[in-house]
Amino acid sequence: MDPRESRRESQPQPQRCAWTDLKHQAAEYYRSNEVPQRLEEVLNTMFYLRPPDFYGHLANYFSKLSKPPVICKLVGRKVLDGIGHPILEVEVSCQVKNYDKKICSSMISSHAEILENASSEEVDADEKERHDSVNMAIEWINESLDELLRDLQPTDQHKVDELLGEYFRKKAEEEEERREAEKEKEKETQEVVFPPSPPVTGPPGKKKQVKLGKKISVVENPIPPAEPAEPVIKGSMAIGCISLAVAKTAATTSDMPLYLQIALMKHNQDLPKELIMPMPVITLLSCGKSSPGKLNLMKEVMFIPPAWLTAKQSVERSLDIHKQITKLLEPVVQQPSPLVEGKKSAARDAGKKAPPPVIKKMSHLGCIVTGNETLEQPLTLIQMACTNIGLELGIDLYLGINCAAHELMDYNKGKYEVLFGTLKNPDEMVDMYVNLIHKFPYIIALIDPLRKEDTQQWENLCSNLGSKCYLIAEQACSNMSKHQDGQKKNAPKCSGLVVKYVNETKISDLLEMTKLLDGLKHVSVFGSSDGESSDDSLVDLGVGLGTRFIKLGGLSRGERVTKYNRLLAIEEELTKNGILCSREDYEFIDFTEDEQEEEEEELECSDLTAEIVQLALEKVMLPI
Repeated sequence: MDPRESRRESQPQPQRCAWTDLKHQAAEYYRSNEVPQRLEEVLNTMFYLRPPDFYGHLANYFSKLSKPPVICKLVGRKVLDGIGHPILEVEVSCQVKNYDKKICSSMISSHAEILENASSEEVDADEKERHDSVNMAIEWINESLDELLRDLQPTDQHKVDELLGEYFRKKAEEEEERREAEKEKEKETQEVVFPPSPPVTGPPGKKKQVKLGKKISVVENPIPPAEPAEPVIKGSMAIGCISLAVAKTAATTSDMPLYLQIALMKHNQDLPKELIMPMPVITLLSCGKSSPGKLNLMKEVMFIPPAWLTAKQSVERSLDIHKQITKLLEPVVQQPSPLVEGKKSAARDAGKKAPPPVIKKMSHLGCIVTGNETLEQPLTLIQMACTNIGLELGIDLYLGINCAAHELMDYNKGKYEVLFGTLKNPDEMVDMYVNLIHKFPYIIALIDPLRKEDTQQWENLCSNLGSKCYLIAEQACSNMSKHQDGQKKNAPKCSGLVVKYVNETKISDLLEMTKLLDGLKHVSVFGSSDGESSDDSLVDLGVGLGTRFIKLGGLSRGERVTKYNRLLAIEEELTKNGILCSREDYEFIDFTEDEQEEEEEELECSDLTAEIVQLALEKVMLPI
């Protein structure tokens, strides 16, 4: 037997309080670092009087006295998203207990929107812009931002975001100066005076006369032109990606999930007793402009669960509907005729093969792409699928439509092309939506039903449909110019916003934005971008921020299924810990208000709305 063990057995068993006193005494000697010999004696005594958990207890206690982790290295690299496009990844290393360790990484998608029906020239330009933007972001990270954030604690998110914001502002100023210099240079090269060209006249003796009685075409009221998109600074995705990576690092080093870290920051380090899960908005069908049929309007037809369904039940119900839709879309296989055809018929059909089966195209949004000829067809298809499995629309589930109206505008004709060859002006669009909701009352959300510029029509929609469905602005807000002539532009009147984590958006911006939306009759929808990565942090952000909905696309494609799996895991964890908030009273919010209430709250709401819009323009709802 070890003599030290025999000596320990011969000594009387210590009282717990005596060993605890020695522990505190050793800690004092450790801090003072003046009597190392005395510290050694105390530690030896503690070793012989140690309780069963001595090693683990002592290690945990003294580890708390070490310096907090600090950022020691940032690495940026190019990776691919779910459809092969380049995106940015940032890896964070920290110095933890005098060792440099790789803690975690985050990925952020490109700011560009994916248009499946784009021309080859547009695709090439878009691909070049993506590569240039990612390469610039990597250059920012590896050359400047790595040194700027070194030795900062990852838990100090406010300080990190403040430095990132200052860095981006300097880059934005440099980019503005460069653009101004290019404009001046172009003006100088174009200032060439040409002699005035003689007026064009017809042949002599032949004057064109206006025929009497001919109808003169009356031009309709012109639509407001699209405001120029705010240019995106190449490399700006480095700011948002680093901010997210630092938040994940703080959660990892604090040994807590990211959603709790975000919730703590939102509630000023005071963790709420319960957390509520955002309701998943799941895409079922895509019938937009890139689909094979005539219908252009419905870029996404989405499943919206009732408030009493859990996330797990919502995903399972959506999967059941998806299976039924797949069955209904299966082509009818024609059986060969039992009659024996003649030689002429056999010779005619010789060498011919059976028609190939219909291939169901899957969208990058993770859903089935279907071709439809009318507005009613996709809705009727979903209704049939629900009936087959005993579900009733309007009770067991609801629907939402992402209209993506900005993709439908034909600016040469000044109208929306809802169906191929069917054009409607903004006022006719309002009438169409009113009739559609009247016919299908289980549609409770319309995303981007109009362009942002059609402000009067947005107001008309809110007046007619605000008490029946949510009118959500996504692209309609993200393309707004930040300032014009020193005045802030108002967002279209709507009942909710889709918040996306792209470009220079920082964690602190999301916190501030959702705080302003809380308590208002504006719902927040945390949405994924068109091109998604396998990083599932988006779900933690939605849960931590407490958004009402989370929009992740369909239940296909690995990068989207990964996020749904994370959503289910968080719900299970909250249930196990007893902090999952019930959604029984989490029903539809009527956006319309009484005229008297509007007059009383007009001044207060206008100021707050302006503040929300300014924040959305400057920080969160960035141009795509």
